[in-house]
Amino acid sequence: MTRPLSGIRVTGLEQYMAGPYCTLLLADAGAEVIKIERPGKGDPRRSIPPFVEQDGARRAAGFMGYNRNKKSLALDLRNPKGQEIYRKLVGVSDVVVENLRPGSMDRMGLGYGTMREFNPGLIWAIISGFGRMPGFQGPYSDRPAFDIVAEAMGGIMHLVGFDDKPPSWTIYGMADIYTGMVTAFGIVQALFHRERTGEGQLVDSAMLDNMLALNEQAIATYSVAGQVPQRGRLRNVWPRGAFQTKDGYVALNVPDNIIWSRLCEAMDRKDLIEDERSKTAPARSENAAFLRPIIEGWLAGLTRAEAVDTLNAAGVPTGPVNTAEDIFADSHIEARGMLMEVGGFKFARTVPHLSKNPQPPVEPAAGLGAHTRWVLEDLLGYTAGEVDGLIEEKVVEAAGS
Repeated sequence: MTRPLSGIRVTGLEQYMAGPYCTLLLADAGAEVIKIERPGKGDPRRSIPPFVEQDGARRAAGFMGYNRNKKSLALDLRNPKGQEIYRKLVGVSDVVVENLRPGSMDRMGLGYGTMREFNPGLIWAIISGFGRMPGFQGPYSDRPAFDIVAEAMGGIMHLVGFDDKPPSWTIYGMADIYTGMVTAFGIVQALFHRERTGEGQLVDSAMLDNMLALNEQAIATYSVAGQVPQRGRLRNVWPRGAFQTKDGYVALNVPDNIIWSRLCEAMDRKDLIEDERSKTAPARSENAAFLRPIIEGWLAGLTRAEAVDTLNAAGVPTGPVNTAEDIFADSHIEARGMLMEVGGFKFARTVPHLSKNPQPPVEPAAGLGAHTRWVLEDLLGYTAGEVDGLIEEKVVEAAGS
């Protein structure tokens, strides 16, 4: 049985996180992904720690996690012969995913505007900080960006942390990962459109757009109520956050009075249900300093596991605040198969589960140029002698050459 994207070929002009995570999703879904890397160094993420020594080589954990199930073509795109190889590869590809510096491919005459002439059905996804689609470019479109910049400008960083502390970042690479997911979704839409019409198209995925869309609650709150949400202070919902138990923290959210009543009953504090300081969500938000010690005073007599069991049994959805070590020990995560073993290590499985398709493949991340000969000889028709010459001229690099 094949995966949903089996038969789709993707060329990855990618580096760091957003592009590689997008093509990881496509590869896990069955697409053949050919990752183009610079000869010599490859994707910069190959050089970012932490590292592990494996089979006599130093491998980077982040690179291994985002680049499984792909083929590696080490190709110099600045060399005219390298550009010719690239044109041939795009001519036999269904999708190109690009997250290089804005405009770099266009300046070499290798961007979507030129390459669609070689392949009218081509789907070209551009990942950038601020958007590249003609007609939708703004004053920031030529800027480079990292994830933290998009988080900041999309209003998310303003909401993370405490009101007496500076804004904070979320998780490392969150904007990249979410952008990779959004871009993969856009590519699947474009493939569906092509199936109906035969037309390729440009998929324009901007990290700022994606963070703004993810932050839609703040947008709606300001638009409708004129409220500017503040970090560490909730005006319309409380309690919400991490609360301490005997041996760690649990995550607790009380979105309405029904859940509040259940929490009060579990704590044996029914008096708080109708107390003017806590009977409504705005009142609870206003009086959080009064209520938090009551909640944590009750939780102080419970372990994290006891609190989770007690509150869930009472109809108050609650979970532990897990560390990475906790995740590896969690029986539910194991039952869901969410930690995939790939090349002797475990990585997070891409989602979702599909009932009619097999599990994702588990081919480890390839060494730099491991598939250069396969791409040139088997896919593009170069002879072994021609490839030898290209290697000698440093147009390409092949593993072991």
